[in-house]
Amino acid sequence: MDDEPITRGAVAYIGLLAANTILSSAMPMLIILGGLAGLMLSPSPALATFPASVQVFAGLLATGPFSMVMGRFGRRAGFCAGGLLAAAGGLACAWALVEGSFAMLCAGHAALGAALACYQYFRFAAAEVVPPAWSPVAISLMLTSGLVAAFFGPQLFIWTKDALAPIPFAGAYLAISAISLAGLVPLTFVRLLRPTSAGRQSTGLPALSVLLQPGIATAMAMGAVSQGVMVFMMAPTPLAMIECGFSESIAGDVIRWHVVAMFAPSFLTGFVIKRIGAKAVVAAGLLLLAVAALVAAAGLSGAHFYVSLIALGVGWNFGFIGATAMLAERVAPADRALVQGANDTIIALCATISTLAAGAIVTGPGWTFLAAASLPVVAATALVLLFVRSTARAAG
Repeated sequence: MDDEPITRGAVAYIGLLAANTILSSAMPMLIILGGLAGLMLSPSPALATFPASVQVFAGLLATGPFSMVMGRFGRRAGFCAGGLLAAAGGLACAWALVEGSFAMLCAGHAALGAALACYQYFRFAAAEVVPPAWSPVAISLMLTSGLVAAFFGPQLFIWTKDALAPIPFAGAYLAISAISLAGLVPLTFVRLLRPTSAGRQSTGLPALSVLLQPGIATAMAMGAVSQGVMVFMMAPTPLAMIECGFSESIAGDVIRWHVVAMFAPSFLTGFVIKRIGAKAVVAAGLLLLAVAALVAAAGLSGAHFYVSLIALGVGWNFGFIGATAMLAERVAPADRALVQGANDTIIALCATISTLAAGAIVTGPGWTFLAAASLPVVAATALVLLFVRSTARAAG
């Protein structure tokens, strides 16, 4: 009987991993589609990344509600709602291309953005079905699903982007709808999960006091900066490469390897965190984000794009997983819905601002300026982390 909870937890984890693997395949496709479809339908080149910005902003608005829904009704209900929303968003975007409607394209990306925000909670669900000591490993391995997405997503884009010719990209959006529905199937085997916190519903000053606890606030800041800098450089990459004369296929391949770099280290990141600690891993991530910005600012060749985006992906992996592990180990079960919702809302806010700024900068001052602008943010964040570590050592 003692082995029964472990077995049930393993089955739940496998179901979550399979669902996340399928559903996450939409993400690299949307990196490519957001700017290209936006450029095709937008009234101005400066608005090319506006659908992607709407997508991220919708995620900002959806993160808190999804966390509360999961806290009340359970993880599985929330993930199923996200998958259905993504399927609807893909259909809306395909119809927008048929009708030539920029507004409908933005609406479809809003639905997709909300769904992607929902998928972020897979990493927290993973931590909840394993013993606490193994939470960093569970979080890290859950993100390996993105490795499959890194190869499958861009390839699916290539296969389907002209499926409804002469209407470009509509077939790819329909493919997103199909995989979103397919991703719901593994969730039917997930029986273990329960509401994450039927408990505390903090509001006002009590809630603020929880969020301002030093460990929680630091973890949220590290995750937000890692995500913000990554999105700031990643979102406009296809546009920058096409502006430099590269083909859509090469731009897609750069994104493919960027996404590989985002998720391939996840096989090891959790074990590294167990050995040297989450803060050290976050520090390594910030260093790699700085390397990515320096390489991007140094030139516009294919090699510069590949190296920069690969370093960007690995830096995000270390920073984001390290920050998530920091947060998971400091949050009481009764505060999970509140803190996780606030954390992902702040992350989405940073990503929204970064995406909007990236579109304006890459079509204005240009890619080199954009890359250089990332460096002060990374440097300031590294100083904050160094101060926190020094303070913790002094207190210890």
